[in-house]
Amino acid sequence: MDALTALHTRNSVNLLCDPAPNVDQLENIFKAGLRACDHKNLKPWKYLLIEGNARNKFGQLMVDVKTAIEGERLDSGLTEKLLSKPLRAPTIIVVIAHIQQHEKVPEIEQLLSAGASAQMMMTAAHAQGVGAIWRSGALMFRREMRAGLGLDSQDQIVGFLYLGTAAAAKPLAESNTTDFVKRWQG
Repeated sequence: MDALTALHTRNSVNLLCDPAPNVDQLENIFKAGLRACDHKNLKPWKYLLIEGNARNKFGQLMVDVKTAIEGERLDSGLTEKLLSKPLRAPTIIVVIAHIQQHEKVPEIEQLLSAGASAQMMMTAAHAQGVGAIWRSGALMFRREMRAGLGLDSQDQIVGFLYLGTAAAAKPLAESNTTDFVKRWQG
């Protein structure tokens, strides 16, 4: 698939199954992430790869973080829901903004760069026929989640990229550039 086709047809795929992306596909996805726009070449991103049984541990981390927030034991329905979330895809990549002090590159630029890295990874997945969806949620902003994943204090989670094989086709929503682009006349 050529670059413009990948950019014009990328779509989130929320129903994912095995097989997971292979080693070469993952390498291409990570390489694409490293090409994101990056002021002063700080490379303000890190990635955690979660696969196999580690997904179960990630689900338990979600339960533990939610329990810490609530201050009491969760009901069984919510516990099961959280435990099953990481099992919605065979592979998860946690995209992390590794914020660094820099006089010319404020935190927001580093966060945007990490977000651009995630988007590049999503497009690379699509270009290789890998289904993907970028997930987030309140738990990713919690100190307990960052600590549970072994992140540094200056790290911020940008999102969870769920990757696998599309279990069902999803129609591509049509977009018209004229709905979003206006010419400024000064």
